Amino acid sequence: MGLRRVNVIILVLLAVAFLIIVQRNLLNLSDFLHTEKPDEGLILPFESELSPDLNSARTGEEIPVLITAAEDRLGAVVAAMNSVYRNSKANVVFNIVTLNETVAHLKAWLSNTRLNSVKYKIVIFKPELLNGKISKDPQTPEAAKLLTFARFYLPAYITEAEKAIYLDDDVIVQGDIQELYETNLKPGHAAAFSDDCDSASAKGIVRGAGNQNNYIGFLDFKKEAIKKLGMRANTCSFNPGVFIANLTEWKNQNITQQLEHWMELNTQEDLYGKTLADSVTTPPLLIVFYKRHSSIDPMWHVRHLGVTGAGSRYSSQFVKAAKLLHWNGHYKPWGRGSSFTDVWDKWFIPDPTGKFHPVRRHTGDS
Repeated sequence: MGLRRVNVIILVLLAVAFLIIVQRNLLNLSDFLHTEKPDEGLILPFESELSPDLNSARTGEEIPVLITAAEDRLGAVVAAMNSVYRNSKANVVFNIVTLNETVAHLKAWLSNTRLNSVKYKIVIFKPELLNGKISKDPQTPEAAKLLTFARFYLPAYITEAEKAIYLDDDVIVQGDIQELYETNLKPGHAAAFSDDCDSASAKGIVRGAGNQNNYIGFLDFKKEAIKKLGMRANTCSFNPGVFIANLTEWKNQNITQQLEHWMELNTQEDLYGKTLADSVTTPPLLIVFYKRHSSIDPMWHVRHLGVTGAGSRYSSQFVKAAKLLHWNGHYKPWGRGSSFTDVWDKWFIPDPTGKFHPVRRHTGDS
C-alpha cells in the first residue's frame, strides 16, 4: 500500500510539472508571435491606432488606401482624403505614410475638422530603407523625394489585406472608391495601372512633349542592363500615381525586392532617362511590371491636369464625368497656374493650425 501511494504522489507531481512546462511554452509562443516581424528584410513602420470615433465607423470589407503626407503638401492629402470619403459609403481605411516631424500637424488637421470620423492609420517612413538605393539630388525636396518610394513597400505598411489602393496626394476622387477597388486583376498580376496611351490620358498629352507616353521616355535603352531585358522602347508606359495592388501576388513575386534591385543598379549605372523630371519612382516600376500588369478604367485616372497646356484641353463636362483627377506635372491645384482649381477647392478643408494656405488664396499672393 505504501509503495502504491508513493507512485501516485510521484505521478501527480510529474503531471503538475508537465502542466507548468506547457504553460511556460505557451506564454513564450505568445510573446514570439507578438514580436515576430512579417518581413525580416524590411524595416517596418510604426503604426498609430485607428482614428477615434470608431462607434460610427462604416462596416463591411475594409478598403485600404495608401497615401503619403509631406509637410508642405498636407493640404493635398486632406483634399484627396475628403474627396474619397465623401463620395463613397465604403469602409475605407487610410494608411498615411509620413515622417515623424509631420505627425502632430497631420493629427491636428484630421481631428479638428470634419475628417474626424475618417478611419486612418499613420505610419512613419524609415529613410534608412533607401540607403544605397537612390542618388542624392539637391534639386528635389527631401521629404517628397523620400515618401514617393513608400508605394514600393505596400505589404510592409498594409500587412493583413489581400488588396490595396495607392493614391498620389495630388488627386481628387469623384467616383465611389469601391468601384476602383473592385478592378479585376488578371491571374498572376500583382498590380493594375492606367496605360499612358489610353484614350482619356492621351487627350492631355502635350504636343511636342516627345516620348512622355512610352518606355523610352523613362529608361536609357543604350545601357546594357536595359538592352538585356528585351523590352520594346515604344511600349506604352503607365502612370504609377494611382494603382491597385494584389498584395499576396506582390509578396509571392518579391516585387519590393525586384524594385530595390533596379534602384540599386541605377545608382551604379544611371539607367533612367533624362527627358522627364520627377520620374525616379516610375522607371523601376516600368521594368518590373513590363507586360505583367492589369489595366484600370481610363476614367479612373484622368491625368496631366498639372502639365502646361494639357489640362486646358479637357472640357469641363469631361472633367466633371471623370472618376479620378490627377494634377501630375509641375502645376498643382493648391498653387499657381493649374487647371480646374475650382474642382480641387470643393474638397479642400482649411488648416485649423493656419500653417497651410493655397497660394492663390493667400493675401498678397493672388
